[in-house]
Amino acid sequence: MDDKPLPPPWGDLFGPLRKGTVDDLVVVGQVGQSLDGRIATESGHSKYINGPAGLAHLHRLRALMDAIVIGVGTAIADDPQLTVRLVAGPQPARVVIDPKGRLGAQAKVFAADGGRRLLFVAQGTRCDPPPGVEIIALPTTSGQLAPAAILAALAGRGFRRVLIEGGAETVSRFLVANCLDRLHVMVAPLILGAGRASFILPPVERADQALRVPIYAHQIEDEVLFDCDLSAQRVQIGVAKKST
Repeated sequence: MDDKPLPPPWGDLFGPLRKGTVDDLVVVGQVGQSLDGRIATESGHSKYINGPAGLAHLHRLRALMDAIVIGVGTAIADDPQLTVRLVAGPQPARVVIDPKGRLGAQAKVFAADGGRRLLFVAQGTRCDPPPGVEIIALPTTSGQLAPAAILAALAGRGFRRVLIEGGAETVSRFLVANCLDRLHVMVAPLILGAGRASFILPPVERADQALRVPIYAHQIEDEVLFDCDLSAQRVQIGVAKKST
């Protein structure tokens, strides 16, 4: 995004994503859920909890990003394309976190369509992705790749705006690690009653111990976007902002 003013309502929705407040990165988590906080039914079905308006917003958000990150579980279960086909805009790089190298070469996220494709694996992992996929090996802790290390590796390759799109475990790990500037939660007017929760977080004993952050609510047709500002707790990853 350049520095020209954005017309309503895009200024309110996307203006905060222009520049980071902690460093030179902007990291956004994204969740699409039902009213009762579910991202899928108990069987795992999730296409589509959000309607056309919510999906169009997601694709606009993708188009503003340099890279989209998903975990291998989402890549296997949903086989997403991670394109901006519903709106006009540039295609971001597609990134998969796959410590054990489980994702097959035929995954749609690996499609050779001219976009950059990156695969994060654990050091020592053997994998055979399609030609042109960039492999980045990182050390693990308890079998997991550290969110801050992933973002630092992406920053070192020129990616400044990063969207953590899914699934629940991946978004939650970046949230717990204080690696998100914003969290977009798009709530659809559905009540599933049971199913997969939007977040997988450590429990708290009391309600007053829960994370409370500034939010901005936006009505988008029959859905509501909660834009959560997490910048106050975000750890520094890129080049720090200079005080004036």
